[in-house]
Amino acid sequence: MKQIKAYLDQIATISHEDWDFFMSKLQRRVIPKKRIFLKVNDIEKHISFIESGVVRLFIPKENPDKEITFGFSFEDQFVSAYDSFLTQTPSAYQLQALTETTILSITYDDLQAVYKTTQMGNLIGRLTAERLFLIKSSREQNLLNLTAEERYVKLFKERPELLKIIPLKYISSYIGITAQALSRIRKRI
Repeated sequence: MKQIKAYLDQIATISHEDWDFFMSKLQRRVIPKKRIFLKVNDIEKHISFIESGVVRLFIPKENPDKEITFGFSFEDQFVSAYDSFLTQTPSAYQLQALTETTILSITYDDLQAVYKTTQMGNLIGRLTAERLFLIKSSREQNLLNLTAEERYVKLFKERPELLKIIPLKYISSYIGITAQALSRIRKRI
């Protein structure tokens, strides 16, 4: 709970009463390595804060080699099929723990209660949504403006630990190239 408090303290001042109410709504979950914890067509019921671990967001395909990885979430970040969470409609993608992952989750209904009951609820909700939007916007701009090699180098500089944790087939999909093309880029670099 200390990690999420430290994260939220960076973006808002939270009274003890508001924090206690918010904390009472959080549920700690441990997701085993490689477990898919939200499947296509499931409705996202939680937004979660990652205490430890790595989560992959992806679109499954009949052929697993054709899956499209479009996001990763790490320790001290929020993760959710956020569009499904906001609209309470079926998700078009899946969430998978790539490592054993510990998350603090709040349900949609409990988050609505936090918004209604606390002074900090709406502020934190807005700021979290803004951060998720900025991550998505940055990814889209990188796909449109950078070459595959530049995307790989940028990802490696920002998150060098990725290469130890995440299989290269997921990284290649994330930067929008085949595993073979990534192999050629890695040889050049």
